[in-house]
Amino acid sequence: MIKIGALSCETGIWQANTVAKQLEHFGQETEIKIIESNVDEDFKEGYIYERSLDKALLNNEIDIAVYSLVDVPTKLPQGIVQAAVLKRGDYNDVLIFKEDEELFTKKNAIIAARSLRERSQWLYRYPNHIIKEFNGSVKTRLDKLQNSDWDGAIFSKSDLKRIDLLPEDHMKLEWMVPAPAQGTVMIATLENSNELIDICKELNDEETEKSVSLERRFLNELNVGLNAPVGALVTIKDDKLKFKGVIFSPDGDNRIEFTKEVDTFHTTDLAEYAARFILDRNGKKIMRQEIDIDKKILLYSTKVLSLNQVGTLPSKIGVHASDFITVRFNRLKPVIVKNTIDNVVFTNQLAVESILNNFSPAELDFKSIFCVGKRTKRFIEKNIGKVNQEEKSEENLITYLNNNLKDQEVTYFCDNNKNDEFSNTLEKNNISVNKIECYKTVLTPDKLEKNYKGILFYSPEGIESYLIENKVKNEIAFCNSEVTATLAKKHFEKVIVAKLSTVESIIRSVKEYYKEK
Repeated sequence: MIKIGALSCETGIWQANTVAKQLEHFGQETEIKIIESNVDEDFKEGYIYERSLDKALLNNEIDIAVYSLVDVPTKLPQGIVQAAVLKRGDYNDVLIFKEDEELFTKKNAIIAARSLRERSQWLYRYPNHIIKEFNGSVKTRLDKLQNSDWDGAIFSKSDLKRIDLLPEDHMKLEWMVPAPAQGTVMIATLENSNELIDICKELNDEETEKSVSLERRFLNELNVGLNAPVGALVTIKDDKLKFKGVIFSPDGDNRIEFTKEVDTFHTTDLAEYAARFILDRNGKKIMRQEIDIDKKILLYSTKVLSLNQVGTLPSKIGVHASDFITVRFNRLKPVIVKNTIDNVVFTNQLAVESILNNFSPAELDFKSIFCVGKRTKRFIEKNIGKVNQEEKSEENLITYLNNNLKDQEVTYFCDNNKNDEFSNTLEKNNISVNKIECYKTVLTPDKLEKNYKGILFYSPEGIESYLIENKVKNEIAFCNSEVTATLAKKHFEKVIVAKLSTVESIIRSVKEYYKEK
């Protein structure tokens, strides 16, 4: 008996039933287990899909999980593999009318769209239209359209068709480039389930697999999240493969497209080449351009965030960003690393990056390395070597070094603006500190023209830079650490501190604060 995991929404149940029928055709007994999720409360259904179904797989509650591949991150969690993809359904988007096609006679028609890809492409074609965000399951979104003042809404045709909710009066948007793998059902299982993998292979459609894997590789090479303004489509006909990849600015003003037709056997690096083509033409910057579409909560980050990081926020939150601090690496003399260094201390990743900017890993002979933060540790071990001890904070690291390196010497790589408290505290405990200033931070303030609910800070210097051009009103200060928060509390009435000193943690604190608001 094969237990099939499916989400409780309409499309999830349809997908599971389809897989069950195909498995039963090959003589397999099946059982469908519904995995509860609340797609109506999350902007990106795919993140709910990934968490709930993956968790059920890893906990051995189900044998296989069935997904809409368009909603699955390009890198599967460790231990889970793609076992098969079914023959692709209709990959097109459609426009569902509130009333009729008269909306195109309006100068400022109102159109609802779920993803940034849909919104940016619609604005590129109809720049005077007003775009509204909406989320939830397919049925929920259809109900929202009927109970709103919108003129129309964009849907995936296959999602509507599969659950018999596609109205006769709809418009196929053949000009809109679909999301990578749109219209495709994927089956996943645990990587050590060899028998199940062999069984699922019977359901695999090789042409679909070839097409969607190229589309998803393109998305992965761009290094953006599922909600990026990116479209990709691969079609195969008469031994010819046609690839189209496109990115837009969120406001629809800019677009970069790559198209190429090759023989089906000549596709080795096509996705990578397409991504490089777009990135070399300033694609990353174009995709990051700011846009406000019906945002209830607008925040400002004093550090530029990646699309992946912004993509984890719910749709009601918009984020603008710029770097309030610029880092410049110092030029270091080769004599610094000429000999073996017994004890090396890094309190952040920038110090490590500055060393690697001056020397190759082969030139670095560090006997023992001590650092602050798991991310810094991972970066060191990836690029230099093993970390002997990692602590959560500078204070914890000082305590560890005082207890374990008394009467020894440490080489401390830091920035030019670093105060001497770290060094002085160690030296009071008879630890000699060789302080090497390997980078400097320059304040690059920016005057904010809009009113923001909250400001995201990642260092005390970021706050100093912010205050040069801006006056504090009633904004909330979201801080990455207690050190940053100490300064923030002198200027902001409300300060929220992340649990960890990472960008992801400060974003989680934002989500948690606005969860019920």
